[in-house]
Amino acid sequence: MSTLPAPHRPGAWRWARRAAFGLVLVAVLVVGGTAFRVWHVARADERPAVDAIVVLGAAQYNGTPSKIFEARLSHAKDLFDEGVAPRIVTSGGSREGDAYTEAEAGKNWLVASGVPAQSVLAVGEGNDTLRSLSAVADRLRGGGWNSVVIVSDPWHSLRARTMAEDAGMEAWASPTHSGPIVQTRETQARYILRETAALLYYRLSKNPADYIGGTGLR
Repeated sequence: MSTLPAPHRPGAWRWARRAAFGLVLVAVLVVGGTAFRVWHVARADERPAVDAIVVLGAAQYNGTPSKIFEARLSHAKDLFDEGVAPRIVTSGGSREGDAYTEAEAGKNWLVASGVPAQSVLAVGEGNDTLRSLSAVADRLRGGGWNSVVIVSDPWHSLRARTMAEDAGMEAWASPTHSGPIVQTRETQARYILRETAALLYYRLSKNPADYIGGTGLR
């Protein structure tokens, strides 16, 4: 008994092609829209009166902040001097062999730069943005505080603000616009792409994404 070939169904193929094109278009729009938001928030400078200025930690070397970290701390001090908040929270834990946490190194730098010690709260927990902000949120709630301005690098600001909001804080972002990360267009483009991927990964998984792309923010 002969077997007849399956009938050609052009309508099914057209539907499949349109569905595939639609999926690609949605993916492009999601990625492009996220990249635009990363860029847009990086250019913003939100300075409402809040309970605390939160500085996200970065590398420190035997108590001395890296250039990236120092740029964040300097910007936080400017916000404090302008009266944005009555306190600064430094964040970030330590790595194996470190004598200081990032939070301790940040507090020491701020105090040495003229910020009263009683106005700086060091929260030395967490080795990534998500865990650091979760620890900060817990500590601030214990003091009856909730509203914060997040200080980090421009391209990191949207993801950091999103994580802070997910941790229950009322958050704004005031990124630093000095330091190694904002010096060249090539560096800026690399970090925008990296943060776009990191933010999409976080939104899908709710897991830390600090080392996606292998660059880190140290």
